[in-house]
Order: sequence, then C-alpha cells, then structure tokens
Amino acid sequence: MKRTKFITLTVGMFFALSSFGNTSEDPLKIVQKSILEDPLMEQVSRMAHHTVSTGLNAGDGYGEVWIRDFNTFIQVAMDVMPDQQVQECLNIFFHFQGEGGDIVDGYMDIRKANLNDPEGYRYRLSETCPQYAAHKNTVETDHETSLVQAVYQYVKKSQNTAYLQTVINGKTVEQRMDEALQYLMNEKFNKQYGLITGATTADWGDVQPEHPWGVAIDDNTHYTIDIYDNAMLVLAIDNFKEIAINKAYGEKWESVKKQLITNIRKHLWDSQRQKFIPHIYLNGSPFPETFDENQVYYHGGTAVAILAGLLTKEEIAHANQRMLENVEKAHAQTIGLTMYPTYPTGSFQNVGMHPYGYQNGGDWTWFGARMIWGLTENGFIKEAYEELKPMLERVVKNNGFNEWYTPAGESKGSGTFRGEAGVLCRAIEGLRK
Repeated sequence: MKRTKFITLTVGMFFALSSFGNTSEDPLKIVQKSILEDPLMEQVSRMAHHTVSTGLNAGDGYGEVWIRDFNTFIQVAMDVMPDQQVQECLNIFFHFQGEGGDIVDGYMDIRKANLNDPEGYRYRLSETCPQYAAHKNTVETDHETSLVQAVYQYVKKSQNTAYLQTVINGKTVEQRMDEALQYLMNEKFNKQYGLITGATTADWGDVQPEHPWGVAIDDNTHYTIDIYDNAMLVLAIDNFKEIAINKAYGEKWESVKKQLITNIRKHLWDSQRQKFIPHIYLNGSPFPETFDENQVYYHGGTAVAILAGLLTKEEIAHANQRMLENVEKAHAQTIGLTMYPTYPTGSFQNVGMHPYGYQNGGDWTWFGARMIWGLTENGFIKEAYEELKPMLERVVKNNGFNEWYTPAGESKGSGTFRGEAGVLCRAIEGLRK
C-alpha cells in the first residue's frame, strides 16, 4: 500500500478522535486529548521501565555498559534503580577517563573481558576500578559528549547538584566534565573548519568502511567532519553551561558554542538542498568518485541538530517532510530510517553494512524517537504524535524492544535494547507534558 505524506493514523487514534463528535473543536485540543488518553503510550512506558530495571548493559547482545546508550535511558534508570547505582555507573566512566580527558566507549566485568585477543578490543584498566575493563571505539567522537549529557540529565532530574562536586581520583565530576569537552578541542578540533573530527561512518554510526570490523582508527582511516559529532558537542556544551557551579566554565564554553554553530551552518549546511552534507573529508573519501554522497540524507544527525537548536522551525518542518518522503521511498516503517538513499553494496568491508543493513539504512527507533523529541520541543505536536505511533505499535507487536529493524519491520540486533526503551519513554513524557 502506498504510504501517505504523513504516517496514517492508527485505528486506536481514529476511535479516540471520532469519539468527540464535535468537528468544530480545536484540532490541537483533540490531539492533546488523544495523547493523554492513549493506552498504547502507557503500555510502552510500563514495558520500558521494566526492561531498564533488569540491567544497565545496552541489551541482550552486549556485555558492556555503553555511554552512548546509557545517555539515552538514564532517566528511566533513575525511575527504577537506586540513586547510588545510577551515580556509580556515571562514576565508572570517570574512573577510566584518560589523562588527556578522553572518555571510554564502554566497560564490562573484567572476568568476562578477553584481554589478550589481538583481534579484539584494546582494553583499558583502572587501579581505582579494578573489577571492570573498558575500551574505546575510536572511529566515533561522541563518548565525551554523551557522558556530559548523561550527567546533565542526572543532575536535572535528581536536583542533586552536589554530585558535581564528587571527587574521583583527585578531581571533581565538574572538572572532569570540562576536561572531557576540552579533550575534543585539543585532540579532535580542526582549525581550518572550526569543527571536531572523526573517522568516516554512516551518519551517527560507529563502523568505518575500511576494515571488516571497523571500530578502530587505523592507517586506512579517512578522517572527516560530520553533523552528528558536532551537534552532540553543541548540545553537551549547552548542558554543561546550564548545570556548572563554576560560572567560569559557562563563559569559557559559550564562545566555543557560538563558533561551532557558525561553522556548522557555514560548512555543513547545504542551503540549496536544505540538508546537512554527509562529510567534509580531510584526507580523501573512501567511496568511489562515481557515488554522489551528498544525495544521502542523514536522519539521525539531523534529529540531533534539531535538538541542539541548529535549525529554524521552517527548516525543521522541511526536514520532517523529507524524512517522511524517504520512509515512503525506502518502503520503511518509521522515520527511524537512518538514511536515504543508502551507501551502495560493497561500500563497507563490514558485511553487516549492506544496503538497509545495520547502520546503512536500518530503521532505528533509537534515533527516530529523538526526532520526536525535536518535533515536540518545537511545537510540532500533531506530527510528533502521528510519527511516534508506529514505533510504539512495533514494540507491542514484538512484545519488547529491539536494537533495529529492517524496512519491512523484521527485528534485528540486540533484544531488550534499553536505548530504544529510553528514547521512547522520553518521547512519551515529552508529548504528555
């Protein structure tokens, strides 16, 4: 069946709307009433809280606690876990912070880590946290910003500003947050463009094309600048400025944020096509010259850019419409579609990165729901609600949360994926508010 411009209202919403009878009633009030009375939202919220209550690792397929994942379900964890357990999770990442300020990608029980596998992760150990082993996926540049955002969410929800003065290995959490952001400016900042860099990945992904696994920078890496990493930094700076006790940090990072915003709009925003370009390459592209990469529209990076305040309301409306059009072209189910069109077959040595596989065109609620956050925060309530519904319905149909889905809706990756649970809870709570 051909998909309409906006995702079709479900049967449940139809009955909710038709029950009012009075067609002259304000349409927004009708939508608001539907949101508050929607049993599907309550059901998924309950399911999400139960899923997160069972652990802090990303999902069944992962032994690690990842910071980029925990950042997206920390608020739900705060609802179902003791405060001390949530604090401890944040603290562990600071225990493994590098001397230069960098933050690891994830940590796991050291007894389950294969420390001597030459083909596996390069583990980092900590004298003050010996029960865990940690590692860093070096192709992505969102670990530092994810931890800053996670701490912000913890402090805002708990109102425990004293946590920022917690001392870990001789430095306060607040100092370590500043050092994490400073690491990006010292080690990842490109002076020519005034933006931070990373390896080539598909949008927000953490797999580079030049290696069969693709999680570590090596001699074949093509360095690049993209919207996701830089939008995450703008958002993290905003978060840090808001909660920092030492106001000098606010003054320091405000000027950095302004420069980042200016340079994002100057170098990454394609005003003619009304989209972000996928990459600025610093040492060449890994893709063939015959492939026009700028035809690819990144859904995830665009959603984070909206959350970072980088687009106007008119540009947000255009972005949302473009995502819906891409969903229709890809025969996908939700705006969680990572991108359209995909990178061609063979673009990535990792065999899972085939067209519409994994991060190359898979459908990820983990980012689609963040677009719902952005729509809600900017007043697009009707659109947010309509586009959230198929994500919720999919969870109920599958009786759980999955890492990602094929365009046809087949569940893939890790089960009990807590990142999906977390982002959907926030989307639901945002609409209810």
